[in-house]
Amino acid sequence: MAEAEASGDPSEAEEPPKKKGKGMLIGLVLALVMGGGGFYAVFSGMILAPPDPSAKAETKAPEDALPLPDVVFVPIQPLLINIGTSGSDQFLRFQAQLEVRSAAEQEVIDVLPRVIDVLNGYLRAVDISELRERSALVRLRAQMLRRVQVVTGEGRVRDLLIMEFVLS
Repeated sequence: MAEAEASGDPSEAEEPPKKKGKGMLIGLVLALVMGGGGFYAVFSGMILAPPDPSAKAETKAPEDALPLPDVVFVPIQPLLINIGTSGSDQFLRFQAQLEVRSAAEQEVIDVLPRVIDVLNGYLRAVDISELRERSALVRLRAQMLRRVQVVTGEGRVRDLLIMEFVLS
């Protein structure tokens, strides 16, 4: 019986070992080569390199800078506004500047008392809960700018810059 098994069917003869490790070896070699190439590219500065400050200074010359717009800033005196209810005294300290075309500077200075009155009246009317919101300053600034532009006339005031906005 042992002879039958030994001299038996050729299909039962030993099969050559399968090539399972060959694919894994090729993947490992490719991973190492690509990893090394990536390391070299980053290390040599070909990719992901921080900008060179000396190159930046050379490319940007002061003559290339655009001229600043013809504006002046008109300061508004600080406002201290009582916004608390009858039981609680809370105050808002507000200070701003108006960005004005230089040609209209004197005209805006002449109506500054009216601007202060409009801002004072608006800020007194705002509810204290609105002032505590994170996005309140953006909304308030837009509302105040629009009111100032109505008082001073269209085209004179370009922007309202809030310098101080403290709720205490």
